[in-house]
Amino acid sequence: MAGHSKFKNIQFRKGAQDKKRARIFARLGREITVAAKLGGTEPENNPRLRLAIQNARGQNMPKENIERAIKKGLDTKGSDFFEMRYEGFGPDGVAIIVEALTNNTNRTASDIRAAFSKYNGALGETGSASFVFSHVGLVQYEKTVADFETFFDVAVENGADDIQVEDEQYNIICPMDKLNVVAGNIQKTYGQAQSVNLVWIPHNTVEVQGDNVEKLIKLIETLEEHDDVQKVFANYDIDEKFLDDLNTG
Repeated sequence: MAGHSKFKNIQFRKGAQDKKRARIFARLGREITVAAKLGGTEPENNPRLRLAIQNARGQNMPKENIERAIKKGLDTKGSDFFEMRYEGFGPDGVAIIVEALTNNTNRTASDIRAAFSKYNGALGETGSASFVFSHVGLVQYEKTVADFETFFDVAVENGADDIQVEDEQYNIICPMDKLNVVAGNIQKTYGQAQSVNLVWIPHNTVEVQGDNVEKLIKLIETLEEHDDVQKVFANYDIDEKFLDDLNTG
């Protein structure tokens, strides 16, 4: 988790997910199943399913896992999953958005509320945190596909609002309702993207220091590790020195 990296500060991903690949596959599989159930099992006619499959392939999810998840979408006797968004605030007033797919909304809401309370946070009402974010599309490519100027020109020509460089990748930002079109057009030039997702980007960030750094990290890790949680976004900014102290403490 980088201290001043825009995208690593809005979506916490490095801890539990990288260590537990099976959990990543489970979440990807659930998204594929829900997409297939809602829009049909043909990716050509189901943009959400097409996007879910693309992201699964980007994470090297085995083909048989993808096919199994699609078939589950045909099971009319299986549990219905509901898309839920939880909003709240962590230590130092950090705004947090939690996106989940659950077949038991009462259980999930109770677990999310308990996690916030345990680490000096509070679960709020819908809209209490999301107003400090913008909901946009994000397409990511490795920098090796092209030099920045060339990549920038192609992305803008195909509908991107902004392109930013982070570590070893390009982040393309576009309107959420144009995500599939923008990603599809850019892929004609550069092939399959690393990931194509809807994300919440904060208008501003909150600096977190001292003991609250550890509390915030534990809160987000707890949320990320919940089986029903798909994504977590937050508007924190943590200086590297606090992370170094935490790792060596």
